[in-house]
Amino acid sequence: MEKGLLALLRKGGLTLYARHGTATIGVDQAYGTFQSCQNQRNLSDQGRREAIYYGQMLRYWQIPILSTITTSPFCRTIETARLAFPNSNLQIDPFLFEIFMLGGNLPTVVQSSILTISTSMLEIIPPEGINNIIIGHSFPRNVGLGIISNMGTVVIKPKGQGHGYEIVRKLTLENLAALDSI
Repeated sequence: MEKGLLALLRKGGLTLYARHGTATIGVDQAYGTFQSCQNQRNLSDQGRREAIYYGQMLRYWQIPILSTITTSPFCRTIETARLAFPNSNLQIDPFLFEIFMLGGNLPTVVQSSILTISTSMLEIIPPEGINNIIIGHSFPRNVGLGIISNMGTVVIKPKGQGHGYEIVRKLTLENLAALDSI
């Protein structure tokens, strides 16, 4: 299975939706003031190592990625992207904050709207021969992409606007490191 997955990843045309690295303990207090990192949970030292390792693994496996990485506006997602892909451009997408908010107590209509927009985002097919990377947050259990481990990745096969997407595989950081061993 993994050897086929590695070939698929090298072929491109996928979206890799990754959760940021391990963050510090605490509660985010800076909703709307994303530049204020001191009021947010930030990457821990372990999270920084995970982010660097994540980028190293994608380069080691020669998995082609777009030169622009999309991230949530939180400091921990931006730092994850910068550490993993130091030579890439970042595109901060405020919508990814909405995915973070799915974990809160939202009215059903708001949750449904967020999931509809996230589906539209995940339906976009990357340019041929390359993969798109999004650094964001975990979803709640049984919602959207579901729970994603720290620096875990959901490999998504977009089917084009209005046609949905397929979850190819959920990977932990350890799975990513062992892509060819199984």
